[in-house]
Amino acid sequence: MKVVNLKQAILQAWKERWSDYQWAINMKRFFPRGATWDILNLAEALLEQAMIGPSPNPLILSYLKYAISSQFDDFSRDLCVQSLLEIMDMFCDRLSCHGKAEECISLCRALLSALNWLLRCAAFYAEKVKETLEQVAAEAQLKMCLERLEKMLGSTKNRALIHIAKLEEASSWSTVEQSLVKLGENLNNLSNSPLRSQADDCVSLIKSIPTMLSVHSEQLNKTGFPTVHAVVLLEGTMNLTGETQPLVEQLMMVKRMQRIPSPLFVLEIWKACFVGLIESPEGTEELKWTAFTFLKIPQVLVKLKKYPQGEKDFTEDVNCAFKFLLKLTPLLDKADQRCNCDCTSLLLQECGKQGLLSEANMNKLIDKRTVDRNQAPCLKSAENANIQPNPRLILRAEPTVTNILKTMDADHSKSPEGLLGVLGHMLSGKSLDLLLAAAAATGKLKSFARKFIKLNEFTKHITSEDSSKPASVRALLFDISFLMLCHVAQTYGSEVILSESSPPGEVPFFETWMLTCMPEEGKILNPDHPCFRPDSTKVESLVALLNNSSEMKLVQMKWHEACLSISAAILEILNAWENGVLTFDSIQKITDNIKGKVCSMAVCAVAWLVAHVRMLGLDEREKSLQMIRQLATPLCSENTLQFYNERVVIMSSILEHMCADVLQQTATQIKFPSTGMDTIPYWNLLPPKKPIKEVLTSVFTKVLEKGWVDSHSIHVFDTLLHMGGVYWFCNNLVKELLKETRKEHTLRAVELLYAIFCLDMQQLTLTLLGHILPNLLTDSSKWHMLMDPPGKALAKLSVWCALSSYSSHNKGQASARQKKRHREDIEDYISLFPLDDTQPSKLMRLLSSNEEDANILSSPNRSMSSSLSASQLHIISMRDPLNRVLANLFLLISSILGAKTAGTHTQFVQWFMEECVDCLEQGSRSSILQFMPFTMVSELVKVSTMSSPKIVLAITDLSLPLGRRVAAKAIAAL
Repeated sequence: MKVVNLKQAILQAWKERWSDYQWAINMKRFFPRGATWDILNLAEALLEQAMIGPSPNPLILSYLKYAISSQFDDFSRDLCVQSLLEIMDMFCDRLSCHGKAEECISLCRALLSALNWLLRCAAFYAEKVKETLEQVAAEAQLKMCLERLEKMLGSTKNRALIHIAKLEEASSWSTVEQSLVKLGENLNNLSNSPLRSQADDCVSLIKSIPTMLSVHSEQLNKTGFPTVHAVVLLEGTMNLTGETQPLVEQLMMVKRMQRIPSPLFVLEIWKACFVGLIESPEGTEELKWTAFTFLKIPQVLVKLKKYPQGEKDFTEDVNCAFKFLLKLTPLLDKADQRCNCDCTSLLLQECGKQGLLSEANMNKLIDKRTVDRNQAPCLKSAENANIQPNPRLILRAEPTVTNILKTMDADHSKSPEGLLGVLGHMLSGKSLDLLLAAAAATGKLKSFARKFIKLNEFTKHITSEDSSKPASVRALLFDISFLMLCHVAQTYGSEVILSESSPPGEVPFFETWMLTCMPEEGKILNPDHPCFRPDSTKVESLVALLNNSSEMKLVQMKWHEACLSISAAILEILNAWENGVLTFDSIQKITDNIKGKVCSMAVCAVAWLVAHVRMLGLDEREKSLQMIRQLATPLCSENTLQFYNERVVIMSSILEHMCADVLQQTATQIKFPSTGMDTIPYWNLLPPKKPIKEVLTSVFTKVLEKGWVDSHSIHVFDTLLHMGGVYWFCNNLVKELLKETRKEHTLRAVELLYAIFCLDMQQLTLTLLGHILPNLLTDSSKWHMLMDPPGKALAKLSVWCALSSYSSHNKGQASARQKKRHREDIEDYISLFPLDDTQPSKLMRLLSSNEEDANILSSPNRSMSSSLSASQLHIISMRDPLNRVLANLFLLISSILGAKTAGTHTQFVQWFMEECVDCLEQGSRSSILQFMPFTMVSELVKVSTMSSPKIVLAITDLSLPLGRRVAAKAIAAL
């Protein structure tokens, strides 16, 4: 009678889904105190009921586990323990559950408590081994326990379920950890070495459960990494003024995604620096590269050192990288020849100072390089002996920058002459470019520019009456600061000069002039704009002054007003010349007056003339161009202010940059005086009369053949991106990738394309994931393009771009260069992905064309219920274009997996998900996978290569209870 009652109790418990402790309470209520569970044959009854279906019933098994862990703490009853261990054999290695998610979570908990029980059991017998009389029996029992532990933990599926239980019940896991500690202490008693090693294996398996996802092998079969190379080259050529942190994060992202070993990663950074030093154009660009290599990259490595390296010591990796670098003798010799010094030794000393190398290692490496250099006689030519090498100059310029900033901070209102000496020293030779490059590489250029803007403003307030501060000092301070600021804006971009927050109504004169009047690449100025039309009385007096006086009276001049009025004055003078009122001689006298004292007036005049010439017909340009010629020719008079020749050098360089576009468009040549400064680097890169698509394909083919991107190609790609636009650029490069048919070529193409996309990663990612992929995946006529290897390569590129953009876009890190370009607005994506979930989107229509039942897909309920993802539970804003594009891409992927037809597009989706898992960073909850609908997990598990417990753990957000349930259900069904 009692057994029948027991069966009824079990059935009632199953129907009402009692938890294990409810079961225990109710059992005590149903049965009298006198009866022990053994008399009732409880274990047999439970097992019999649990094994009725095709797979064990986890709920009933959990009652058995509860009974075991609550009843059999008395491990001294060997036979009872043995019979329980035998029961475990029945289900431990083939657990599965096809029930509800709650049942699967119960199975996880049950496994965790069984693991805990086994550990306590093993610890008990390991301690018992000490007792000589019981040693043999205890060893036998311990062997049985360890065998069950091995069997249980040997299955990745079981470990994955325990991993979920650990997150579900942190307290239970801490008891497991305590049992582990106890077992570890007792293992010292074991003399039996096979048992000891078996126990150690079990312990290490349990300890590996929390880090199941973080084990990634590094790529050991490769030595060159073109992506790192290209990212460093791009940064050195185009973004010297950028902050180091975004570069560090980008490099770490590449290292992680491509699994590059640390020493080879650091080596690749140095290789790129040396290549940059060798191929940079002479002049400013060469100085920029030198500053980047010797000042900025050591700082980048200092930040990389702070990232967790695991067991390894980063200084050892740097040492190892340098050992590899020293083997590349031809590269180092060529760099030494270019820079006229021992670059490697200087770099090693710099790394030593920053704590990146120990002194002993540094000295060994320097000695090795010295020996190698002595065997290269061409490095020591006599004619170069007197030339000061750039690296030494740059390293010296860095502390000078700090000193100049301090000097300029002092109060100069009493003796502005003292400041002139400092500025004069900066203007001589290539001092200015050296100082600016050093300031840019160390992040001080912005404060440098602010100091010059302050100085330029300060000249407004120097009164001319006081004879001790002559008007010439005021004119010179204004002129030098103006020219320096123009030079900085042209060399490093106008963003460096703009202040974040000027008080309203107090925008400094130079900022106003630069924004409204200064010609820049891609900026079209209107010569009739009000900014060129100041107060007419001031213009008239300026015209009179320029035309009448044989020499300008410095005392009367307000230079900033003169600079704003000069454009209108030039228009008057031009009109007078055109109408024959003024002769060529008068014009010559006027232009001599403009450029005679301060060069900045000539710069302002030419800035307006450049805008004016663009608006004129071919036959109307002659006089304007002649005037530009006049203004660009330096004055040969004795009667000029101090530092005239130095100022003319900077002026000529500024004018050449300003006029470059106009002169090309009007096919005019103006001979700018030989300034000693370099001609404009990376300008006019595209061949004439060749369609830009052909240029793009030929440059990409050349880069792919070489296997790495050089700085010239980077500039060509940047120009093409500006000219063709983001969609054109991305679409054509993806077409090039899909043409490749050899596996190694496609992989190299992906590494290079990712680096090229770094020109504007955010916008190119939005286009790739928001337009190009959906078109390829929803148009069946294009599916053949997604075959392996190009399709697999495109999946890799898409994941890399998505991960990079997602990790950096939250930090708002767009470089100044990218900010110039037109930003895609969210409106561009609303047609594809409407913000209102009830409105069927273009994407949904695209999907429904491939589905038998269009209504299911485009119904509002479908998009809400089957698209619930972790990102919605984390409340991530869908107004952000990237979030929106990612969410909809995963929606599309989900529908492809659930569709009734399969093809290369289904295979593409599988590669995409595999790459996501491969690149996953352990514990990163803000990964792109949070946009994946939860329903997709069960679809993915059906794909053979994705049906592994580790992959399920990787793609679900285990920090959420719903994520854990979805994962438990998918893994338990495997």
